[in-house]
Amino acid sequence: MRKAKDAYLLWHTNYLNLPKSCRYSLGQRIDSLFVEIMESLAAATFTSKEEKLPFVRHAIKKLDTVKILLMILWETKSLDSRKYTKLSAELEEVGRMLGGWSGQLRKQNSLDYKSREK
Repeated sequence: MRKAKDAYLLWHTNYLNLPKSCRYSLGQRIDSLFVEIMESLAAATFTSKEEKLPFVRHAIKKLDTVKILLMILWETKSLDSRKYTKLSAELEEVGRMLGGWSGQLRKQNSLDYKSREK
């Protein structure tokens, strides 16, 4: 969750410097998606292991959407290449962590299900 928070803080500094034409459309949507990601991660952190997976999957979906919208900002030259590259690297790391967490949860839930069948 710390990496997601760090990525958001990096985003927030860029968000404040976006052109007004993008700040109140794509920028605002990206900001909202970041908040949804943080909410999902907080929920996943504090639920039982059987209930975590849907929250982690939700965070992954929202993260993928953030990546696409950031790419659009970059392609429209509303976000310069250096800032986009730095933010993308942070988001890739968050994505790897979420992917690992999701895989671990799927494996654990599958093992738990198999042990209950016996």
